[in-house]
Amino acid sequence: MTAPGTEEVQDSPTGWVADHIREYVESNGERGRTWRGYPTLLITVRGRKSGKLHRTALIYGRDGDNYLLVASQGGAPKHPAWYLNLTADPEVRVEVDGKTLVARARTATPEEKPELWQRMVEIFPPYATYQTKTSRQIPVVILEPVD
Repeated sequence: MTAPGTEEVQDSPTGWVADHIREYVESNGERGRTWRGYPTLLITVRGRKSGKLHRTALIYGRDGDNYLLVASQGGAPKHPAWYLNLTADPEVRVEVDGKTLVARARTATPEEKPELWQRMVEIFPPYATYQTKTSRQIPVVILEPVD
């Protein structure tokens, strides 16, 4: 991942997400740490087709030093673009609680997923409903910080 500030980053084109990102970035994480009371982070991924950096805001959980994300897209039939991008290039940048770190992303294994899924549903209960709306298995993503 290119060092922060050396390559242009494209923020989510979704209006309220872009507003949330802008609030987070402009306040260096003082605002935007939560969305409707849920903990959020910013993740920057490299586009699998464009090669450009894309940033979005997502609800997260923790598992030790790792960060957890759910690729729900509200229960849509297809995976969100950010997930497809990180499966193509798992090195991501994470902005959380005013700090920036590089992490390696991976999808939770079938053995890991049940416990991590339950943890994320406890943080954001709508995930359970989202899974009932789609036949795809919604992935849980583990972000492992790189030293």
